[in-house]
Amino acid sequence: MQTTITARHCEIPDVLRERARTVVERLGTLAHRPIESAVVFDLDGGLCLAELRLHLARGERLVARGEADDHRTALDRAEEKLRRQLDRTGPRARRSRDSLPKLG
Repeated sequence: MQTTITARHCEIPDVLRERARTVVERLGTLAHRPIESAVVFDLDGGLCLAELRLHLARGERLVARGEADDHRTALDRAEEKLRRQLDRTGPRARRSRDSLPKLG
């Protein structure tokens, strides 16, 4: 899965970039055939924002946004929101090839 991390109107330390990459990889294991992901950090009027975008197979896109006083907390809030979206997609999204019925 290809991951893009972007910072708008702010500077993000390498430690936070690595944390964002880890979060996206962890969420990618819960998703059904993730294709690409994006993390966008932004600063809006003193409020730190983090947005997670996950593009899945068959054109499905999940987007979650977190706001907080610091970017790490905003990232954690966005992660929780995206995790809830993945849970709502149901067991279909987490079904593996081994669990499918055998044909023929």
